[in-house]
Amino acid sequence: MDSDQGSAISLQITGPRPKLHNWLIEQREYDRQEERRGRRHAYESVDPRRTAPVVIDMVRFFVEESGYCRGILPNIVRLSAALRTAGGTVAWVVPGIDQPYPDLTKEFFGEEVAEVFRTSGGAGPISERVWAGLSPQAEDLYFEKSAYSAFFPGSSDLPAVLGARGIDTVFITGTLTNICCESSARDAYASGFRVIFIADGTAARRDQDHNAALHNIYRSFGDVRPTDDAIAPMSA
Repeated sequence: MDSDQGSAISLQITGPRPKLHNWLIEQREYDRQEERRGRRHAYESVDPRRTAPVVIDMVRFFVEESGYCRGILPNIVRLSAALRTAGGTVAWVVPGIDQPYPDLTKEFFGEEVAEVFRTSGGAGPISERVWAGLSPQAEDLYFEKSAYSAFFPGSSDLPAVLGARGIDTVFITGTLTNICCESSARDAYASGFRVIFIADGTAARRDQDHNAALHNIYRSFGDVRPTDDAIAPMSA
């Protein structure tokens, strides 16, 4: 992203300063995968026409209160723009108001917090609920989800729509790394999608939460790459 775009995003934000996680995959994890398959990353090339960045829960409720969410905004914009230019599809996912088990949610979180989470995705057209600084486009795809995972059966139409378009690879971005993003990545892999989890395009509350999720994904569910490395295979 050029400096003008980055400045434009920054000007739309008040509150905590943007920051990125000090993300890490331990060397022993890289060594283990290299021993298993002969290479560090499972997916060495990406067909952008069959790829979608899936942007999870980047709505006002999360972005306004989190420096880490603000920090990843430029990377999500850059990744999305690269995919669009190369013929890919961008999918935005927001929390839905309708929950399948509201009583269970209230019992677990308490009524007040459960209500906060229930309404966290906002109201109105989904395209207007996505953080405006991310520049969602009319041709993008928009979904509500009723579970942490956008790929959990019955949570959203995302898996079916992507499958119908011939998309077999997803870049997971958004928030929270260790909750909705990790859950979506796990279920995407279980649903037959190649998963590339964007290390500097996802945000948690703490570095340790973020890095624990990255290790889980890299060990068993998908590749973990920074934005620059995720863009590079599209031309390989």
